[in-house]
Amino acid sequence: MERIRLDQSALQAVDEYCEYTRVQEEGGPRAHTEPSLCELWGPRGLDCKLIGPETPCFCTHRYKQHQTEFEQLPSQRPLMLPCCTLGCLCSQYQYVPHFGSRPVRCRCKHLPEEHRASAGHVCTRCSCGGFSSPAVCGCGQPYSAHRTLVETREERQARGAPLGRDVPYAAMGGLTGFSSLMDGYLRLDSSEPGPSSTSGTVQRTTHTKQ
Repeated sequence: MERIRLDQSALQAVDEYCEYTRVQEEGGPRAHTEPSLCELWGPRGLDCKLIGPETPCFCTHRYKQHQTEFEQLPSQRPLMLPCCTLGCLCSQYQYVPHFGSRPVRCRCKHLPEEHRASAGHVCTRCSCGGFSSPAVCGCGQPYSAHRTLVETREERQARGAPLGRDVPYAAMGGLTGFSSLMDGYLRLDSSEPGPSSTSGTVQRTTHTKQ
């Protein structure tokens, strides 16, 4: 019998897709009607990573453990998605890229969890002044050229970025289809395009290049 071996990154992608499928089948814990949001990580013009409900933040808690629903969407930008876990000082969701199963390290050689979750991400083991990684993304750009971006459907549309499928669960982030699990440079487009619609909501969390 042939055995299929998956590394931690691939297993995480499978877990995220299973979560996506479960939410689609169940209709989500509750429907959300606030303006659609999209969260991603990457440089300007390329959505390198589309954030899903299980994607961990710098504070080590999952995206779904952050505030993703609002009675009224705040007007300030960047849009903050604070962690809802009791005692966590994280005030804004921030994606930390991984190589395989391990997160990238800071220039001081320490891991993200060895830095404070609060703004500035000061190291608890040295005086590096804040988390900054020399790692290079698969897109060829360094970590410093990327940012975590939260935007509405309207903001995304205004800058000419593709829209994904509507989802019934706010904490789905940027996962609107199976190809959303792929890195941006593998999708060969700015994001998972999908059919766009004017109804429903989709929250996309991505890490994008600055």
